Amino acid sequence: MKRILSVAAALFMALGTQTTARAERPVTEGAKVGEWTMDFDAAKKLAKEKNLPLFLNFTGSDWCGWCKLMDKSVFSTEAWKTYATQHVVTVFIDFPKDKTLVPEKFVKRNQELGKQYKVRGYPTYILLASDGEKQLGKLGASRPATPENFILEMRMLLDWPQKIANLSPEDKAVYDKAKADIEGVEKELKAWIQSKPKQNEESDKKFAEYIKRINDYKRVITLLMEKQK
Repeated sequence: MKRILSVAAALFMALGTQTTARAERPVTEGAKVGEWTMDFDAAKKLAKEKNLPLFLNFTGSDWCGWCKLMDKSVFSTEAWKTYATQHVVTVFIDFPKDKTLVPEKFVKRNQELGKQYKVRGYPTYILLASDGEKQLGKLGASRPATPENFILEMRMLLDWPQKIANLSPEDKAVYDKAKADIEGVEKELKAWIQSKPKQNEESDKKFAEYIKRINDYKRVITLLMEKQK
């Protein structure tokens, strides 16, 4: 399914946003399920042992506004921490201005990982299978992000492909229509963003209406997925 995160990010980058949130610093040695680590090798080993996906957070922790926004609105919340400690191994791939924030031994490796996964901007989130090799998908930042809708985006990549394949013909028709509706609204939103709307109450309201329409259609798909075992 096409996603709205990059579109939303483009709009709010144009309209402007600031945040002073800082993430908790990750550990630099070893890995634990759901806790940020810079130790990619340890995280890969743990993911394989626990049969859990890897979540790579490519960030500029001390300068990137969107990274700080996501840290505050998603990753610092109890909802995210509860989900992560049960479902994912999290890796912090940092590119800070303050070079003391990343151990020297990780600097070159972080650059190599950025090239390997074709990271073009920050934050970028990469989901890998438990083998630490197969890429399951890519996520980005969003101004209206919440832990709930970000976790939903992850579930769409982790859990839903097989469920979609198993839908009945009737449910598949409902799914296909909802997906087409989402893509239609995203197309409208993209055209509106390209018109460079002014930042005011009217544009904020219009943007919220687009997001609501998209979320309503996503809710239809979510209900279908929840019916599947």
